[in-house]
Amino acid sequence: MPPGRRYAGRVTSTPAAHGDSSYAAAGVDTAAGDRAVELMKASVARTHGPEVLGGVGGFAGLFDVSALLGYRRPLLATSTDGVGTKIALALAVDKHDTIGQDLVAMVVDDIVVVGAKPLFMTDYIATGKVHPERIATLVAGVARACEATGTALVGGETAEHPGLMAPDDYDIAGAAVGVVEADAVLGPDRVQHGDVVVAIASSGLHSNGFSLVRHILDGRGLSYTDHAQELGGIVGEVLLEPTRLYTAPLLTVIDALPGAIHALSHVTGGGIAANLARVLPKGAWVELDRSTWSPQPVFRTLAEWGGLSLGDTEATWNLGVGFFAVVAQDAASSVTRALEAAGLPAWVAGRVSTASHDLAGFEQGAKGVDGGAVRLVGSFAD
Repeated sequence: MPPGRRYAGRVTSTPAAHGDSSYAAAGVDTAAGDRAVELMKASVARTHGPEVLGGVGGFAGLFDVSALLGYRRPLLATSTDGVGTKIALALAVDKHDTIGQDLVAMVVDDIVVVGAKPLFMTDYIATGKVHPERIATLVAGVARACEATGTALVGGETAEHPGLMAPDDYDIAGAAVGVVEADAVLGPDRVQHGDVVVAIASSGLHSNGFSLVRHILDGRGLSYTDHAQELGGIVGEVLLEPTRLYTAPLLTVIDALPGAIHALSHVTGGGIAANLARVLPKGAWVELDRSTWSPQPVFRTLAEWGGLSLGDTEATWNLGVGFFAVVAQDAASSVTRALEAAGLPAWVAGRVSTASHDLAGFEQGAKGVDGGAVRLVGSFAD
């Protein structure tokens, strides 16, 4: 397991005087772990406000939650996730400065779905061999995204697994905690007949569906390091476009327009319809109008290379929609304008109905949630 780090906690490596040479013979480089911690400390420190107590050296990070005393009934929200096989692209082109943002987006943007403000996050990196500069680059990316979302990065761990993972392989995961007032939780119970579904643009593939991407590239005989004119650059670099961060802008809009947003959906694994269905009440349905947006060229190119229609990929890729906001009918224009002002392109893509309807062909519920029903209709805009 060692060399470890707890950059708001401790470095768990063993000094050479206490038998590090035998650990080194087993393939574990504790000195490299220590150097990685030193390289990342400044990045991590920038995410710390006065709520973060202590520094490098403890067994656990400490976060002062005295501010929660001002809540009437604070609920803690938590989420955990990883980046998935997008890491294969980062390894192929040796570019690791965006993966950290992908991780934060996958974790923290799930928390904001319930209307929660993120408080702190931890991460975990497993690798076959510690490359200090690469580990520091990964964590620096996590820290930058934590700064952007108002999240303190209070701890982490790097584990070296020689023999279990190849020397250049790694995986990264994280977990975060946020807080929301009990009477402000967003979700299906707030959604009403006539609510408007506002789509919020993605930055590209985000961090889902890369197994299909890799399958398509393999079938095309393309390497991640190849230049593809259709994509406008090196394949791996283009596909590493980092996941858009939604938390800070969404919280701004929630605060500015109280009660306007009834539910939020993060479009991740499972695709478009399934993720929206998860935040609708049972009996509610939505028809999303494809003609209201045009998927980015990266989706069109990959689908064409794979001999697929865009419709074939709707349950895998986000196709240009990274989030949905289900909003009160009379607030749709205000929410859309506020999102645009916050830097999130947004548009009306459908409406919620609870009227009796034939739901054949709809995606109904997902991931164990007995929710509403959603289907996409029409054709995408050119």
